Amino acid sequence: MESLKDRVAIVTGASRGIGLGVAAELVRQGARVCVTARGADTLAAAVAELGGPEVAIAVPGKADDAAHQAEAVARTIETFGRLDMLVNNTGINPVYGPVLDTDPAAAAKILAVNVLAPLAWTRLAVDAWMGEHGGSVVNVSSVAGLRPSPGIGMYGISKAALIRLTTELAVELGPRVRVNAIAPAVVKTKFATALYEGKEEKVSAAYPLKRLGVPEDIAGAVAFLLSDQASWITGQTLVLDGGVTLTGGV
Repeated sequence: MESLKDRVAIVTGASRGIGLGVAAELVRQGARVCVTARGADTLAAAVAELGGPEVAIAVPGKADDAAHQAEAVARTIETFGRLDMLVNNTGINPVYGPVLDTDPAAAAKILAVNVLAPLAWTRLAVDAWMGEHGGSVVNVSSVAGLRPSPGIGMYGISKAALIRLTTELAVELGPRVRVNAIAPAVVKTKFATALYEGKEEKVSAAYPLKRLGVPEDIAGAVAFLLSDQASWITGQTLVLDGGVTLTGGV
């Protein structure tokens, strides 16, 4: 299956978890990728896992840092000659508790990384390649952005804003660039361990499919939305949740 053959992607937050799973699926389908994250060592290991420098490069840095964003886009085009796909996967959730108790600086950081950074990455990708040649963007939101999410409310607010950003950009960037989002429920990654560690059986019982997600569940859906098979889909948010939102869970 090489539906993405010769295409090039940037996947942010891709040293592990969902991001690495997505990058691996894109490579499997014939694409080449630039992966980003904060840790240079973990990124180097990710590149090796993906198949080495012929198919993957790494650019370490903070997702909301403008210089890092510009470097990643420039190095991707310099190395692979194009930039067809962007997956805005990086997200943070440094606080837990009521929204009203959230430190303003922490709230601002969450919005900077989870909302404003995807906007900046998209702008750079469009200016550098996609605006002229076309392309596709997928934003990684969350079911926390679809309904109240007590305890992680500020994170949920940011993910709701990302969904709205997706729809606005889909209108503005069509027809050359498609912009969609996904909204996963709990996926078994290091980022989400606090939501299921030591209680996975209890948590998964609320899911009609009776299990939590794994990165591979997300990767195939992202690859589909990026591909020509989804060429008439834009501005949509695909819920990937094992059915949990059907039963009132989050």
